[in-house]
Order: sequence, then structure tokens, then C-alpha cells
Amino acid sequence: MRLLFHITSFALTILFLSCQQAPKTNSPEVETSTSRESGAWTIEKRELPPPSGASEVFYKSVEAIKQPDPVRSRNAEMTQGAAAWKAFQNSRDSAAAWNAMKLIETMQVTVEEKEISGVLTRMVTPQVIDEAFNDAIFIHLHGGAYTMNAGVAGISEAVLIANWVQMPVISVDYRMPPDYPFPAAQNDAVAVYEKVLEDFPNHHLILGGTSAGGGLTLSTTLRLKNENIRLPEAIFAGTPWSDLTKTGDSYYIMEGIDHVLITYEGFLEQSALLYADGKDLKDPYLSPVYGNVSNFPPTFLLTGTRDMFQSNTSRMQRILKDNGVRTELVLLEGFSHADYGLIPDAPESKAAFMDLRLFLKEEVGLE
Repeated sequence: MRLLFHITSFALTILFLSCQQAPKTNSPEVETSTSRESGAWTIEKRELPPPSGASEVFYKSVEAIKQPDPVRSRNAEMTQGAAAWKAFQNSRDSAAAWNAMKLIETMQVTVEEKEISGVLTRMVTPQVIDEAFNDAIFIHLHGGAYTMNAGVAGISEAVLIANWVQMPVISVDYRMPPDYPFPAAQNDAVAVYEKVLEDFPNHHLILGGTSAGGGLTLSTTLRLKNENIRLPEAIFAGTPWSDLTKTGDSYYIMEGIDHVLITYEGFLEQSALLYADGKDLKDPYLSPVYGNVSNFPPTFLLTGTRDMFQSNTSRMQRILKDNGVRTELVLLEGFSHADYGLIPDAPESKAAFMDLRLFLKEEVGLE
């Protein structure tokens, strides 16, 4: 059975993507790119066919996608103020929530709302829990550029993890700007994590998410470490937004190729500025690639060959490995940003989550 016409609620969950009417914040301008551009190359036009090395399901999905237009995305008319942001969020999140409910029905998981330390969460329980994970809990942090996917709209990936990894998942409905910029999201993640740790001291805790959720996972782990709180036993950082600045090859190489993010300028950059609320974008609690990650738990990373956050992912893996952290990096052929959630009926998507399941069993010793 196809999972919701290829693009599920997760398509709207990460949807910092091809949003053409993106609100603009009044945050001050900051330098967001590297200064070493004197040797820049200009690349001639080339044709890019759908990924012939991918599965037929994924190939046909990409074949049906209209070519992204980075110029339009960069130059889209921007609106001003908190009210415009909220209207934009509500319109996107309501559609994503509807699709999330369809995904819940398809996967046949159960979802229970629960407030933990004053933070709204949703416990997602699969029909079958792997015996290795009887005493394990996955704490999930959703994606959405730190500005999207409030409420049910943020649980689509949690549903996929619960179903395919076969583990109970607590998805954190963390606060977001414009009302609650940094560090509200991180405060909520820490509060939930500490309470779960207190209530289940003998459980194996896993922390993870995709995109902004992956970046928040890494920065939250960094804060837990700095505050001498017991760390999760493993991390899942799916194509993490580990650097809020425009630093890294793939921001440039994949512009106009990544059909999800399309370009840094526009919605993505404005979300970074709105979330940071005037703070340095290279603060390690905003961009964890600049943090001290020594003694981090084993980390599973996931990206694709057309992912604009591929550099964010590979740079993060490099700094983790340089600090002696056990890592696994899965690279999916032809996948743009978080396509493993956008096109979950592609065999590569399920395989990626099965890789995560195996990683948690073998590397974290949950068997």
C-alpha cells in the first residue's frame, strides 16, 4: 500500500522547502557565508536526469517533480511581522496535521498526548515493539526550520520511527518563534529529556530527529553534556541543520538541485535569523558543528546525494569522528533533503530506518 501519495505529512513537516510566500523577520543582517570566495568557479549549465541508480519507486517520484526555481525562491515576495509569520505557520501546519493523521492511520500506531514538565508531547506506540527495545524510549525532535510543524504536524517522522524501528517514541512539541525564539526549543527538549530520565532511570534513551530536529538533537546533547546530565545512549541526526550559516559545499552545489530546500536565501535564512533572535549564528547551541563534541554518544547520520545539508551532515560526522565518537553515515542515492520522510514508500526510505534500528541494536548494545 502506498504511503500517502509519495509526499506525506513529512513533506509539509520539513516544508521550509518550496514555500514561495515566506514571511520575513526584522532581525538584523548577519554574515552568513564564508569569506573565502575569491577563487569561486562558475559552472556551466548541465542537464540533471532523475537518479537512474535509485529504486524505480524513487526514480518515478523524482521524475514527476517540477524543476526547482532558486531564483523565484530567493526573490519571493516577503511579508513582515509576527502576525504574518503566524498566519504562514498556521496554513502550513494545518495541512501537515491532516496528512499526519492519515499517516497514523496507515501505520496503525497509537498516539497519546501528554504534558511532560509543562511541555506538550505525543507518545507514539507501534503495534509491535522489538524485544530489544522493551526498555528503550526514543525522544523525537521534529524538523521544520525551527519555525514550522507545531502540534500534530510535527509527528510524522515519529510515526515512521515508531513503526519501522519498532520502539516507543515521545515527540516533543517544542515552542517556536516568533513568540518563542532560541533557547525556548532547547529548554523544552532538555526539560522533557530530564523528566523522562527521572521517570525511567533504567531505560535506554535515544534522542533524534531530522533537519532542524537533527540540529536541535545535537545542540541539546551538547548542553546536556555541559550541564553534566546523563547523555542519551545514542543519537539520530538525520540531515541535521548543524550550521545555520551558509557554510559548506553543498549549500552551493545543491542549490536548485535539492527539490526540498532549493536555496538558502529566502525562507531558510529568515527562519535561522528568526530562531536565533539576534544571537551569533555560529553559537554552538545554534550551530553544534562548532561545539565540543568529545564524549558524545554513538551517532547515526543520514543524508542524500542531492541534499543541500549534505555538508552539514558530513562536517558533523567528521568532527564527531575526530573526537573519537562512534558514528555511522548513510548516504542515499538521488535523495534531496529528508526525502526518506517525504517519499516513505521508496525502499531506500524504509531501509534507512532499518539501518537505524540495526545501529541501535549493535552499537548501543540494546540486545
